[in-house]
Amino acid sequence: MEITKEQVLEALKEVKDPELKRDIVSLGMLRNVDIQGGKVAIHLSLTTPSAKVHEEIRRAVSEKVSRLWPSAEVQVEIAVAAKSPGAGLPKSAIPGIRHVIAIASGKGGVGKTTVAVNLALALVKLGYKVGLMDVDIYGPNVPLMLGISHEVRPSVSEEDKLIPIEAKGLRMISMGVLVPPDQPMVWRGPMLHSAVTQFLQKVVWGELDFLLADLPPGTGDVQLSLVQSVPLSGAVIVTTPQEVALLDVRKGIAMFRKTQVPILGVIENMSGEIFGSGGGEQAARDCQAPFLGRIGLDARIRQGGDAGNPILLSAPEAPAAEGFMQAARELAALADQGANLSYGVSR
Repeated sequence: MEITKEQVLEALKEVKDPELKRDIVSLGMLRNVDIQGGKVAIHLSLTTPSAKVHEEIRRAVSEKVSRLWPSAEVQVEIAVAAKSPGAGLPKSAIPGIRHVIAIASGKGGVGKTTVAVNLALALVKLGYKVGLMDVDIYGPNVPLMLGISHEVRPSVSEEDKLIPIEAKGLRMISMGVLVPPDQPMVWRGPMLHSAVTQFLQKVVWGELDFLLADLPPGTGDVQLSLVQSVPLSGAVIVTTPQEVALLDVRKGIAMFRKTQVPILGVIENMSGEIFGSGGGEQAARDCQAPFLGRIGLDARIRQGGDAGNPILLSAPEAPAAEGFMQAARELAALADQGANLSYGVSR
């Protein structure tokens, strides 16, 4: 019995990437199927260098084809794709930066900055060059969470640009290192827009794989300034599981989609008995957005943030730390597979 390429394609739609939990066909990983005589050669292109993932996918592909054609000789060739922005996404307008990604929330109090900091550190741990831009102008807490003293100030280059502060393997700029900690930021829209523009254009970021922008809660001036100032690879929405937070999450997702920014995923933070569980995942399904995972309640998250030693570094064995690592893996892969993400309501 002979099989066709179409039959192989249908079979491979049942093979899922073990990290992204989506099939390899919809993710654009299948490059070619070549059938000659009793041989079936399948060429895949993955964004992860993980040998474990490669072997798991190779085995699953071989098993699917062998069930269709038991006597066939199956060859699975895997190449690691160059880590460049997906064809469906705009390239960053900032020289040297591959992806600019917004970390946002519909409302305050959901742990957005905590997620942004640990997500940035997780990407560093995965081997990426990462910058963190704290544009939560009214509540710049990133320096505290990275253990940066309020006395530290960024230096200035010969071109009169700010040089970001380096901490724990990443580059960071924040209003928290530019003004005294007790000085309130009483700014209106134009000044907020100017701050966002300065952070993007007047900072020497250098070569980065990811620049994460920690946004203030809501859908106000800073969010609009960011999407108007630079093409974003996408946005990550942080929420807690309860309905009062999810109502605002949906508004946040709608705002980004109206401005043609892809939703790279939803992260459910503070998941557990107190706030419940599963609400963030349900919101992701309702909005047809990827779900990047849930981060359980853990006192060490708060303790690490207050002490300037985030849980990803202070307790890497903790389930919450592994949750951040898994979310970072999926985020990196989705950003590089951006051609398969939708700007609209459905994917």
